[in-house]
Amino acid sequence: MNDSAHTIEAAGTAEKTVLDINEIQKILPHRYPFLLIDRVLELARKERIVAIKNVTINEPFFAGHFPGAPIMPGVLIIEAIAQAGGALLLTEVGDRENKLMVFTSIERAKFRKPVVPGDQLRLEVKVVGWRAVRNMVAARMEGIASVDGRKVAEATVGCQLIDSSKGRAGARDDADSE
Repeated sequence: MNDSAHTIEAAGTAEKTVLDINEIQKILPHRYPFLLIDRVLELARKERIVAIKNVTINEPFFAGHFPGAPIMPGVLIIEAIAQAGGALLLTEVGDRENKLMVFTSIERAKFRKPVVPGDQLRLEVKVVGWRAVRNMVAARMEGIASVDGRKVAEATVGCQLIDSSKGRAGARDDADSE
């Protein structure tokens, strides 16, 4: 563990509250170009997480959104909020390599200021509801994205943990019905 990492005690084991990109990739299934968090700064189990996303001109979406005036799509800011929340919730799951955290709702999304290359998004996500019944886990989280201390976006997101095999089967079922 590096010197800047802090730990919290949980169920008799110490857990890191600062995670680098390699540790994030052990938790989240997302990869380039869709992994939208670079570091976790704070983590309080089942309560809150603070993560960052360094926004660079090398992001593939800037090629088309918008040429000559690059702005990070709002939907990807909400996705970054959800990924931070997913990193928090998936730390509670033992067999997370077989699970996917999927959106079930997006509420009260607001966009206040454009996010541009060179910005560093600070993603603060708080759990407002958590339900675990048998193999089903669902949560509601409130997220705020800020740049330089100014709020740029916010949303309440709902998500549910599913078996990754069901996610693939569900996609095939949808394709078969078209």
